[in-house]
Amino acid sequence: MRVIGSRYQRTLASPVEIGGVGFISGARVQARFLPAPVDTGVVFRRTDLPGRPIVPARANQVSGTQRRTTIGPMPTGITLVEHLMASVAGLRIDNCTVELDGPEPPGLDGSAAGFVEKLIRAGAVVQSARRVVYGVSAPLVVAGTRATITLHPPEGTGLRISYLLDYGPTASIPRQGFTVDFTPENFVREVAFCRTFLTEAEAHELRARGVGTHVTPAEVLVFGPRGPIGNRLRFADEPARHKVLDLVGDLALCGFDLAGHLVAYRSGHALNAELARRLTTLADGVGTPVVIPPSHGLGARAA
Repeated sequence: MRVIGSRYQRTLASPVEIGGVGFISGARVQARFLPAPVDTGVVFRRTDLPGRPIVPARANQVSGTQRRTTIGPMPTGITLVEHLMASVAGLRIDNCTVELDGPEPPGLDGSAAGFVEKLIRAGAVVQSARRVVYGVSAPLVVAGTRATITLHPPEGTGLRISYLLDYGPTASIPRQGFTVDFTPENFVREVAFCRTFLTEAEAHELRARGVGTHVTPAEVLVFGPRGPIGNRLRFADEPARHKVLDLVGDLALCGFDLAGHLVAYRSGHALNAELARRLTTLADGVGTPVVIPPSHGLGARAA
């Protein structure tokens, strides 16, 4: 692990909020995004609980990865954080307090689009401190059962993400791949609007457990034998693109930027979180970094 660059940190120019129904609880929830000082990172605050407990959005806070990413111990933690985290990471909002009056952010349409729209409207400002960009010196591989995720060494200071989705030759979701050079502009245009998805069998299983009983196929992509049920794809490879969205959100828990080529094959939240933990451990071992002159990224304000 080595430092290969840096950029100035950014926070919101003004507070912004968004409401909706939580996918897991089915309850109405409000999320309020607030500017924060340098080196704060992203911090969640549960305004619905006594003492308004705080949960830092960091890899060492991950407490669950079953079909979604949960941080902090329940009942004071936050579940299904990946779409919100992808939104702030995709727009390079480094320091932010997110106030929630429930155990999860609004589910919206299962993508990051609603969060992104609000955050762009709030605008962003450059701060005085720098955010480090790390790269690996050799491929770092995390492997699971028929799944891998690998961060390859960088050739510059940018990050490229590739995802290969493969449910098998008889699956209702076809094998597909997607690659993107990760920039705020590409995130908004190519990734942010891509919705969460599941197979019809998975949907029945979740409903039997009492999860997502209020959600219809028109709100979340449910794939049957002939494709999406009662819905249309926004991209032919929308599931693979959404996997990239999840990956961005999970790796945002590192608290620093990455450079290189991130290649994921059938990876999910568990492998993503494990890679985030390994990267933060390696970064801690680097010590106080000496950074090269930074770039301003998107500029002083993104409106």
